Amino acid sequence: MNAVTEVTRNVCARMSRFRRLFQYEEPSARKFVQPSQGSKALSTLIEQPVEARLVAAAPRMPSIPATLRYDRHDPFAVQMTFPAPATLEGVEVRWTFSRELLAAGLHAPEGHGDVRVRPYGYDRTVLEFHAPEGTAVVHVRSGEIRRFLEATSALVPTGLEHQQLDLDHDLAELMRDAR
Repeated sequence: MNAVTEVTRNVCARMSRFRRLFQYEEPSARKFVQPSQGSKALSTLIEQPVEARLVAAAPRMPSIPATLRYDRHDPFAVQMTFPAPATLEGVEVRWTFSRELLAAGLHAPEGHGDVRVRPYGYDRTVLEFHAPEGTAVVHVRSGEIRRFLEATSALVPTGLEHQQLDLDHDLAELMRDAR
């Protein structure tokens, strides 16, 4: 077995383990509304494709398509979604974590749970996804994350997320479901 075959085999094995890390979550039934200038009242969701690079033993890290997503109906959270072709199970997987964690992780290491974020060099941010099966580490360009966070702040300003919640409606739904 030559060195190139061995490196390829190692990268494939790491990709397989990475793909198994993700937890499946049903895609949201909410309608996508493309944000546009001057119609922020109609915008409910922001989706931005990003290029994530899996940290692997090989010198060239494989690219994995991903999407950052923010929904004003869940104003404290962001999601990072990996499409079905990037997973062994062939289903879309989504990690949900706090917008504040993503923003703080651009400047200093943040997170103590399943998702951790930290800066890496001048223009990279590392996201770690921890699951019982192992840990996946991906790099994303910091500029892509900053643009995404700017768009989310234009939709729902940081610190005003609570104004997007309808606690009376949510409580009524909980009570209805409890009957």
